[in-house]
Amino acid sequence: MDRTPKVAAVIVAAGNSTRMASGISKQLIPLCGVPVIAHTLMAFEKAHSIYEIVVVARESDMRSIEEISRDYNISKLKGIVTGGSLRSDSVKNGVIATSQDIDYVAIHDGARPLILPEAIDRASSSALVHKAVALMVPVTDTIKVVDSKGVIVGTPERKTLRAAQTPQIFEKTLYMEALEKTKSAGIEFTDDCALVEYIGAEVFSVDGDYTNIKLTTPSDVGIAENILKSRGEYK
Repeated sequence: MDRTPKVAAVIVAAGNSTRMASGISKQLIPLCGVPVIAHTLMAFEKAHSIYEIVVVARESDMRSIEEISRDYNISKLKGIVTGGSLRSDSVKNGVIATSQDIDYVAIHDGARPLILPEAIDRASSSALVHKAVALMVPVTDTIKVVDSKGVIVGTPERKTLRAAQTPQIFEKTLYMEALEKTKSAGIEFTDDCALVEYIGAEVFSVDGDYTNIKLTTPSDVGIAENILKSRGEYK
């Protein structure tokens, strides 16, 4: 390739936010006075490796996200597209909406607003070498495998375990191939790495950060605000 490969961020923000029980989309919940999705967008805006951003959202949130992107000067935003009935459909909609000359897609949960620009750049650099990577952190708890009765049947060796985060970055053509093959096989995954693993491609681990949490329940909001304050970004 004669030119520098281009990486597009596909930010998936189309979930129903059921467990948050806030009455509004968790993408719009304020964290230290700033909407969740704004924190996410600003991180990818600042990441040197990201060429453009596509957001996948619920139709009811699209206007709000568009306004937020203007308020926070997100110049890399290429577009906002609607999600599908399944997560894989939402991601596909986002990937298709990226520019024709995009080489890699960085798929990220919109509800991970604490992602750092340097982590995005670190993962992007690794992806250009390995074609498929994901941010991960070592598991700190002992993990148990249980059967249908709740009886422990195994204890995996902790040093081999990693908790997957996002972004997960893939060569665009590789990801689309994996998506089509899993769809035709009638298989649905909640993790994008699993799609690529399914077709036999290797996915490499990149060191993530324990503060890159996903907002799922109301208690996560307070934790996220404390992390932002500890970084010195907000009072």
